[in-house]
Amino acid sequence: MTRSLPQVRRSGVLLALVALVAALVLGTAAPASAHALLVSTDPVEGSVLPESPERITFTFSEAVTSVPDGVQAYDAAGEPLGSAVEVSGEEVGVVLDEEVAEGTVVVVWRVLSDDGHPVSGSLTFSVGAPSPTVVPPPDVDTSTSDVPPELSAARGVGYVGLLLAVGLVGFALLLLPGDRTTDRARRRLVVATRGATAVTALAWLVTLPLTATYQLGGQGSWTSGDAWALLTLTEYGVVAAVVLGTALAVLLLGDGRPGPVRTRVALAAAAVAVAAPALTGHTRAAPPELLAIGADVVHLVAGSVWLGGLVALVLVLPDLAGRGELGAEVLARFSGVGAVVLGVLVVTGSVLAWRILGSWGGLVDTGYGRLLLVKIGAAAVVAALAAWNRFALVPRFRRAERRRDRRSGAELVVRTTFAEAGVLVALLLVTGVLVDTSPETGRAAVEAADTGPHEGQLGPYEIVAAISPHTVGPNTVTVQVRDGGAPIDALEAPRARLSTDDVDLGTLALEKVGIGTYSAEVVVPAAGRWDLQVSLRTTEFDNPVTSLRFTVSER
Repeated sequence: MTRSLPQVRRSGVLLALVALVAALVLGTAAPASAHALLVSTDPVEGSVLPESPERITFTFSEAVTSVPDGVQAYDAAGEPLGSAVEVSGEEVGVVLDEEVAEGTVVVVWRVLSDDGHPVSGSLTFSVGAPSPTVVPPPDVDTSTSDVPPELSAARGVGYVGLLLAVGLVGFALLLLPGDRTTDRARRRLVVATRGATAVTALAWLVTLPLTATYQLGGQGSWTSGDAWALLTLTEYGVVAAVVLGTALAVLLLGDGRPGPVRTRVALAAAAVAVAAPALTGHTRAAPPELLAIGADVVHLVAGSVWLGGLVALVLVLPDLAGRGELGAEVLARFSGVGAVVLGVLVVTGSVLAWRILGSWGGLVDTGYGRLLLVKIGAAAVVAALAAWNRFALVPRFRRAERRRDRRSGAELVVRTTFAEAGVLVALLLVTGVLVDTSPETGRAAVEAADTGPHEGQLGPYEIVAAISPHTVGPNTVTVQVRDGGAPIDALEAPRARLSTDDVDLGTLALEKVGIGTYSAEVVVPAAGRWDLQVSLRTTEFDNPVTSLRFTVSER
């Protein structure tokens, strides 16, 4: 029985509403945090201290984890200085074993963000006076490492294998009739499921040493104990759940016709396997965590149903097409499920983009957003092919009465389904790259604005403020109080605070450098728009506040 035109229209309206809700969710959301950002250092970058510091402190925007030999101090000659490192939440402390008499010190650091991705950098300061020459530290990469292509490839293949294996298990147990007329088609599914499971296990196991090497940043080998100790129990647990869950599901699938108990256990094992990856990556750091993880789990399950169903149809439909209404029955079952799955993928994908990316601007301003656009484009192609199958080819196939016509219709459905599955595989490979791409917000890619001063009004006084050099890293914030265009000392010194929506550098330590003029040194951790809030007590009872927006660019 084919669907009537009103039914098709109702389905179209439903999908349009789902897309509209998704657009509103993404368009009005607040962004989630990206990788950890360095908020401040003590001492500040480039400072000259009268004596050796008792402690060197790095403060980040979120809790971080240390890596073996991740923080190292060097003197001006490039020789290592003995030090002890302490990590407590957002703060990393370094205590030198011996005092530095005089000269420049370089501290290089590498830590892990809450989502498992490494961030790194360096701090340079001097004691007494800067050294005439500074030898760069040996073999130290102070930039945030790009994800190695082999890790992205392994993740992509792992996701394809996982979703395919789980989807094939679900199709064989839930959508394929259990009588003997489907035995040949069932055997094909079992063989394909075993192959997908083997690929899944290999790919996910390979990600462990690749992830450890990536987190170490080339400072160690994956064969060392430090590398394996660096991986969290969650990362080990996810890989174990994926490998053992898919293996158990395939084992219980057997010849493809298990009993009710084995069927339920097999489906449960497959569900655990496909849900496990949601416990790692960006969803782990995207608040509210429960919402992000839940959406990711549903997204993965829906993706497995779609991919596994498409590949299963390619495998079984040619054989079932000549068996009366059997082929049409199986195709109709999956076609009905596919419409629901598409809606689920749109909604859950939008929720994940909302929590991880946060805005429409982030789609074009960040590498993560641009990759997400590629994924959305691939998903649109898949949806178009699915709609063509659903509303054009499937009804034609079901109306066919002659065996030759059914086979011809089945071949056409198989070809479009194969194309749909191919695009979906490409989409999943992009997902493998997205997992290891920083979801930095759009503010981090804003172009540099003017470097001139900004003016504001605080009661009867004018405020002129500037940030120099307007680039990521050490900056000087200058605030001047004026009356009638001339600098003037007010009742008290002004107070200033520098922040974004994600990072608050706190109250700046302004020091008077002239009449009505104050300055402070600050390390700006990220490019984008920063708000400088300045307050000034003008009378005993009045303390007006103004906010000036500055744009900081990359170096």
